[in-house]
Amino acid sequence: MTLHPALVLAAEQAQPVASAGRLVTAALVGIVALVLLITRFSLHPFLALTIGSLLVAGVAGMSTGDAVEAFSDGFGSTAASVGTLIALGAMFGKLLADSGGADRLVDTIVSRSGPRTLPWSMAAVGALIGLPMFFEIGLVILMPVIFLVARRAQVSLIAVGIPALAGLSAMHGLVPPHPGPLAAIGILDADLGITLVLGVLVSIPVVVLAGPLFAKVAARWVDVSPPALFESRVAAGSSTASGGSAGAITGTDPDTGSGSGSGSGSDDDVAVDRDAPDGGPTRRPGFAATLLTVLLPVVLMMGKAVGDIAAPEGNPVRAALDFVGTPLVALLLSVLVAMITLGTGSGMNRAGIMGSLERSLPAIAGIVLIVAAGGGFKQTLVDTGIGAMIAGWATGAGISALLLGWLVAVAIRLATGSATVATVTAAGILVPLLPTLDPTQTSLLVLAIGAGSLFFSHVNDAGFWLVKEYFGLTVGQNITTWSIMETVISVSGLVLVLLIDLVI
Repeated sequence: MTLHPALVLAAEQAQPVASAGRLVTAALVGIVALVLLITRFSLHPFLALTIGSLLVAGVAGMSTGDAVEAFSDGFGSTAASVGTLIALGAMFGKLLADSGGADRLVDTIVSRSGPRTLPWSMAAVGALIGLPMFFEIGLVILMPVIFLVARRAQVSLIAVGIPALAGLSAMHGLVPPHPGPLAAIGILDADLGITLVLGVLVSIPVVVLAGPLFAKVAARWVDVSPPALFESRVAAGSSTASGGSAGAITGTDPDTGSGSGSGSGSDDDVAVDRDAPDGGPTRRPGFAATLLTVLLPVVLMMGKAVGDIAAPEGNPVRAALDFVGTPLVALLLSVLVAMITLGTGSGMNRAGIMGSLERSLPAIAGIVLIVAAGGGFKQTLVDTGIGAMIAGWATGAGISALLLGWLVAVAIRLATGSATVATVTAAGILVPLLPTLDPTQTSLLVLAIGAGSLFFSHVNDAGFWLVKEYFGLTVGQNITTWSIMETVISVSGLVLVLLIDLVI
């Protein structure tokens, strides 16, 4: 039997390199230093993460060679896995925006959603996109839509961004066939069908609470305007890119001031940006073509997940689905398809399409470096053995298996920043308790661990930096919004799991 990659990761978890007190001190010193370097001394996060990683290793007693190796391994693996996906996602997103495809989606969402329902629509979209995807992939695909919806609807980026992030994150930790829950299901030998039903049952109220409802509060705390990272080059009708759909929200036509409530006008009429380069779009792509293109990577990766569940190993159909559903291949194919459906479909010529792809990369160079450095910082914490130390402490705890699973996942999540490491390690620790659990409780244990793995994302989590840089937030603003949103998902998920355990 071939082990799931996450199981191999758990098996390779490093043993503590020093005493418990020294390791806790090292982690605290490194994290505090990192926060101070960024917030107090305004050091670039890439440099701060590198320094913080070496500081953790030094306080923990690792040799200089091991410290550099740990950081390099984490940096390299994160850049290889996440960096390429960010680049492909940025190409996809930039082409979606430059062709007018994102405008088409935004017009539809805004015209059919009022001010009160728009965050709910974004939460649903985030959940749909996030179901089969790693968080980072779903985020880079959704960013153009999040930015343009906020710009068109003239609302805070937080008001529509947090609901979408909540949908993505809840799927990441709670609902199979996402890799995290699937790994825990495999370790704990839980029933996939029961876990899927319970996961959906838990995730719906969790997304509602951490998404649209929390966004109302978070938008008061942090009010930021969407950046121009994915600025569109095509606007609907005769309206500007920033006001084309405002009438759909306010019931006022942006050109005449009358209460038409008709949205953005004709689907075929466009106004091309005077600053657009030669070969740019002359029309907007069709809604159906745009929607199918956006959903293509979702469908490909979902197909892989379904194939892994339904087809036996060695089946040629499963092999084909595994290939095209690999995140790298799925996004690469999606970019190639988008060049036709969005690029050619909007009237762009070859030079215009290639120019759009080329312009997508400089804006995300810093993001890739910061996210990769976050991976190096995380790997240093893992290699010191902090996760293994916490696992040893938790094994002898005499508390509820569901609560214990959540607490262990929370502790490892806080220490390492990795939801995957937290999930597989906590699941492995709880294996000895399986004889005391029935099938439903085992599935609930999977969900409790998944909820714990999302608790309070902070500076040692690559996702923290990805959200911060994309949204243009300070560290403090990101903690106030993103980190608390993650905590709301985690805590509310645990509460719902415990309530279900009482009634089933």
